[in-house]
Amino acid sequence: MTKPLALVFYERLMPGSQLVNRLQDLGYRVLTLTEASLLIETARRERPMLALVDLVTNRANICSIIKDLKADEETGHIPVVGFAAQKEQRLHEEAAKSGATLVAYDDALLPQLPHLLEHALQVE
Repeated sequence: MTKPLALVFYERLMPGSQLVNRLQDLGYRVLTLTEASLLIETARRERPMLALVDLVTNRANICSIIKDLKADEETGHIPVVGFAAQKEQRLHEEAAKSGATLVAYDDALLPQLPHLLEHALQVE
């Protein structure tokens, strides 16, 4: 049986690389992206079970990309978990408005990852 695929976009080494390692420990295959502009195209091609997205980026409007991902017929069903530091409250709010399934604080992401994944993957 193939392991589920998690698509992970991050620019910041921490917590990005730690997240990748933790997902692999939990039994996921992980495909990482360092360019947010590739998120939708990659999701269409690879068909991940979920996407985890670093909301802190200087090279793209990540919330706009999340909105487009959720609006796309082929990718709209993919749960999106956004993450950023607690001080980035504006990003948290904007990601939620853009359609992110869940938004988490960096410091809670790794310790609560199994619970966050379970919650994000619940079928409504």
